[in-house]
Amino acid sequence: MYLHALATAVPPDRYTQAQCWDMVQRSEIRKRLSRKSLFILQSVLTRDSGIETRHFAARDVERILDLDSDQLNESFRQAAPRLAGEAVTEALARAGVSPGEVDALLVCTCTGYLCPGVSSYVAEQLGLRENTFLQDLVGLGCGAAIPTLRAAGALLAAQPDAVVVTVAVEICSSAFYLDDDLGVLFSACLFGDGAAAAVWRSTPGPEGWRCHGFDTLHRPADRDRIRFEQRGGKLRNLLHPSVPQLAAAAVSTLHARASAQVGERPLGRVLSHTGGRDVLRALETALPGQSLRASKDVLRRFGNMSSPSVLFALADELEQGPPTPGEDWWLVGFGAGFSAHGCRFGC
Repeated sequence: MYLHALATAVPPDRYTQAQCWDMVQRSEIRKRLSRKSLFILQSVLTRDSGIETRHFAARDVERILDLDSDQLNESFRQAAPRLAGEAVTEALARAGVSPGEVDALLVCTCTGYLCPGVSSYVAEQLGLRENTFLQDLVGLGCGAAIPTLRAAGALLAAQPDAVVVTVAVEICSSAFYLDDDLGVLFSACLFGDGAAAAVWRSTPGPEGWRCHGFDTLHRPADRDRIRFEQRGGKLRNLLHPSVPQLAAAAVSTLHARASAQVGERPLGRVLSHTGGRDVLRALETALPGQSLRASKDVLRRFGNMSSPSVLFALADELEQGPPTPGEDWWLVGFGAGFSAHGCRFGC
């Protein structure tokens, strides 16, 4: 399938890590955390973590750590469709496609739950046709963007004349939860809000950019090392210290399989889900010669936005120039499951 447009969106409110530490200090949550936990938060948020700023969509960010589950759910219901709609609107404009021409809208998210899903709200906002196919993919965590692209490819194979729009949207601020668990504390220091939308067709766009060669790997035995659980109606992120090594091993396996594909072009740059500083360092060790420049830059400016992050890296890299003729870029995302997903991108 061929990319006709890619657009990203973040909330207008941007916060430095130091400002996030100030929020913690003003929050009632500090009374429920141990002194050790507060020291950890201060250390991560006021030192070099590879992140400078993050964007949050919540209308009352100063109280985000003190909101109850109903308030957090409402924050997601308000923010996710709005941010996804912004990204889709821009992508359609860049592709020269009207909302009435969209045949399918696929949305992935893991930071909130709506029924009907985010796709229903976006379809209403944009005025999509009543017979536009809507699909919401949930439960795939940070790696969801690439399986969503794979689903779009299957739709286009079945309906070659279709216009398919994909959007990855996460309101991570609606899933902020703090207690004295080390993984929970680190999660709150990493995540930000964002959305990335793309327009796909089975025929080439002006640049001829093609997405193909999908592959996946899942290891359920490691499921509890990175996943959401429910605590008091809130999403609580489990994040084990072994995640950087898990990610590196899985990505290395997928990269080796992609490199060995018969008849395919050599792999050039790797564009990865941002994960975190330690995750990207582990990936660079597992993939010698790869700098992951775009992924590190996205992490620095936006934090870990979960599923949209790898598409932000793609958008950044495309601004610097297209893939070199004769080679493909390789996109990879990973997260809950434990799972990892890769695909090729080139002309």
